[in-house]
Amino acid sequence: MAEQEYFKKALSHFTYDIACKGAIQHLADQGYTIKQIIKNLDFPVSYEKVQHTVWEHFCHTGILLSEEPGNGTFNQNATFIKEYDKYGKPSFRKVVTSIQDEPIYWREKIFQEKTDGSLASYLNEKKKQSTSDSAYLSCDFGIRIQNKSEPFLKALQNLTEYQRDYILGLPWEKKILYHKINYDIIKIVAQLYEFGEYSGYCYFIGLKEKIKIERKSKSEKICIRN
Repeated sequence: MAEQEYFKKALSHFTYDIACKGAIQHLADQGYTIKQIIKNLDFPVSYEKVQHTVWEHFCHTGILLSEEPGNGTFNQNATFIKEYDKYGKPSFRKVVTSIQDEPIYWREKIFQEKTDGSLASYLNEKKKQSTSDSAYLSCDFGIRIQNKSEPFLKALQNLTEYQRDYILGLPWEKKILYHKINYDIIKIVAQLYEFGEYSGYCYFIGLKEKIKIERKSKSEKICIRN
């Protein structure tokens, strides 16, 4: 009986790896939220497993960095390889790969809405100017979600359903992380900025520019609807 259970579990994990993991990664690359991915899978997969797969994929492919870009340190990506013993019992072996980040001497500036225009337009224009596709935004979402920051959570309710699901669907760690800049994350950050709920740094590696975004003051931010 024990061997049958091991076989069933091994088959279940094998089926997931072959049939689901690649599909989850592909949909995540297309910008699908966790909820949208689950709806588009042909096999039932738990919310937590999809979360884990997407998070691991984002960290492994550089969508998310755990270290500040351009500081010359190593970014470590952990991958868990599933192995089976002679009875088909699965186990996981952690493999850590390190990618050295080239040190960059940044040209630093502070974003000024009065002279630079809207944050969304500014970031999109900078991305177009950059000679590299590598550009990142710092994110303290995990810290603020786990601390249950009421202003931040209230601001999330004013985002679109897609934007809110994208942020809340990822299992953010309680630390500053760096998200690769794309169209969706620009819109999310720009909206949070308007509500006075984003501050951080943008890193445009091709331009060697590090841009500080300061939180809007109470007099500047738009009124959050109840």
